[in-house]
Amino acid sequence: MANLNDAPRIPPQNLEAEQAVLGAILSDNSNMEKVSEFLKPIHFVHPVHAKIYETCQNYLKNHRSADIIQLKPLFMNDDGLKEVGGVEYLAKLVDAASTIINVVDYGREIFDCYTRRQLISLGTDMVNKAFDRNVDEDAPQQIEMAEKSLYEIANEGELNGGLMALSSALDETISVAQEAMKNPSGISGTPTGLTDLDRLLGGLHNSDLIILARRPGMGKSALATTIAFNAAEYFARENKKPGAEKKSVALFSLEMSAEQVAGRILASKTNVSNHAMRTGKLTEDQFTELMAGVKLLSQVPLYVDETSGVTVNAIKNRARKMKRNKEQGLGLIIVDYLQLVSSGSRSENRVQELSEMTRALKIMAKELNVPVLVLSQLSRLLESRDDKRPILSDLRESGSIEQDADIVMFVYREIYYLLQPQQREKETAEKFAIRAKELEEKRLKLENQAEIIVRKQRHGPTGTVFAYFNGEFSKFGDLAKKNNFASLLF
Repeated sequence: MANLNDAPRIPPQNLEAEQAVLGAILSDNSNMEKVSEFLKPIHFVHPVHAKIYETCQNYLKNHRSADIIQLKPLFMNDDGLKEVGGVEYLAKLVDAASTIINVVDYGREIFDCYTRRQLISLGTDMVNKAFDRNVDEDAPQQIEMAEKSLYEIANEGELNGGLMALSSALDETISVAQEAMKNPSGISGTPTGLTDLDRLLGGLHNSDLIILARRPGMGKSALATTIAFNAAEYFARENKKPGAEKKSVALFSLEMSAEQVAGRILASKTNVSNHAMRTGKLTEDQFTELMAGVKLLSQVPLYVDETSGVTVNAIKNRARKMKRNKEQGLGLIIVDYLQLVSSGSRSENRVQELSEMTRALKIMAKELNVPVLVLSQLSRLLESRDDKRPILSDLRESGSIEQDADIVMFVYREIYYLLQPQQREKETAEKFAIRAKELEEKRLKLENQAEIIVRKQRHGPTGTVFAYFNGEFSKFGDLAKKNNFASLLF
């Protein structure tokens, strides 16, 4: 006697719910507005239902009514519709919808069935791959792929990919333009908090991989923490708006501890030096200022991961979890810095490893739809040039860094190279005195000035902006001068 448990199980589906939603839309087009935000044609299990729903969407999008009279000519000779009863089937859908009160409930039932089918498909694929020892992916890679797929199901209800109609892509483009128009500063992306840099870049844009490179002593980490805090402060304001999607900043600090990052940000915002904090040489007023700063800074959604040697896969997994958390969300990822990230592989070719990591980081930016800012080192070769302003070929172990990045920018402080020791040895005392006076005047001019040089921007102009820098307080900000970048576009 056959066991009932051995009978084939039908994947989750509810044809009656699909019929009810379609009938409700055909009888009253306003019902489309109630379900279109979360319900897509692919969520319908019956292909004819999916086609009817998609046709209704297109008609309404073009400001045409979607009813039996309008759809009849289109479906007159449709083989799929003939199989379920022809054009008369559309009339049956409308008749069956006469008693529907809440079309949203039926729409969510369709969506839930689709999600369950996706989970079943993912689970089956996981089991089959785990049993097959001959597959290309090892166990950690299978876990990574499974987590990625599960994340996509949890957040979107359908796997990314496939063909997108140009009309849909154009809608997104117009949305970006509208956001920029609403902002008086013309910024549509996440602001860095540096006015001239934001004006040049339009902010940091979703899905972009941004490389920020420098030689030691240029204030790279100070700029990263400045951008991290400014973005988090912006998200804190936006998160308070009714119905806003919560966003936060994830800073993966492989060089500094979380305490050091917090100290830099606190010093920057209170103008109390980090050294004074660490040595306890504080006045009562300074300590009061610090406590007020702590209370204020604790309210911004900035999270620091100080794990040494973290892998790209670990960064992706932790970032996915943040985005999946609706109360936390994710709006920006910062990695400080690329050469300290572990590839997780045993390859002896470091250039190839870095190339694979930058490719993976770019894919992560696109998958999570957030900007990813990655700090990187520069080659020592630039030290031998007269003009030490970095260029793209100076990217250390570059590989595909330049190719994968949407934006490449460098931090440069001219004062760092003033009067190198080898220059002093070649000069007479008299020449040195004259030069020393000139350099002192130049030093006073450049002491608190840094250049942020944008050498590549896939979607916009390149150029140089000037910023204020104070090393004592690890602080970057705007210079008093106006329109710094306007005449410096490459």
